[in-house]
Amino acid sequence: MNDLLALAVAAHGGLDRWNSFRTLTAEASIDGGLWHMKQVPDMLKHATFEIGTHEEHMSIAPFPAPDQRGLFLPNRVWVEKPDGTVIDSRDNPEASYAGHTEETPWDKFHVSYFTGKAMWTYLTSPFLYIYPGFETEEIEPWQEDGEVWRRLKVTFPDYVASHTRTQITHFGPDGLMRRHDYTVDVLGGAPGANYVSGYREVQGIMMPTKRRVYAYDQNGQKVPEPVLVSIDFGQLTFS
Repeated sequence: MNDLLALAVAAHGGLDRWNSFRTLTAEASIDGGLWHMKQVPDMLKHATFEIGTHEEHMSIAPFPAPDQRGLFLPNRVWVEKPDGTVIDSRDNPEASYAGHTEETPWDKFHVSYFTGKAMWTYLTSPFLYIYPGFETEEIEPWQEDGEVWRRLKVTFPDYVASHTRTQITHFGPDGLMRRHDYTVDVLGGAPGANYVSGYREVQGIMMPTKRRVYAYDQNGQKVPEPVLVSIDFGQLTFS
């Protein structure tokens, strides 16, 4: 673990505390221009997400209907009833985005796969970066919002589904995340600058409660309008 990652892990509550948990349940409301563009503006307005903190899986409820829930694994997404009866499923979900344009509408499985890999990355960072197969490197710092942010370049292993293989997370002087940059493979490499704020201590772990995602230009500067994705977290519970 390099110096910056060690600082970040300690600032977020420490590895021992993180390793004492196996699941995280998060109430959240998700909105923003992306969902309107994809013609699914209200699908994630009020939902409860449950993830594995050490294995990549997630459930969303209610989704896509009040008496259903959606489940995500890197290679499969499906919808089931409360009793576990599978209603519908899609294997190899990433392949289903082939040929999409910016205006191509999404179905429920496009939504659940995109959300599953995004939310799992967001909710497990920065602890995720110490998992097997991840490679990290501190790169040149970034100045923004009156601070100097140290930046960690992270290369994801093939077994993890996320927006893209190489991502950059910015950390403030306190070791907490400020911004998370990536491109999105299933959106044709569209850039995302994910701003992190509203930290709250949850059972000894520091968790952000607000995320706002914008595009960024060729110089890495935020494009302030529109807000592509907004995420507001309510109750967060580890177990």
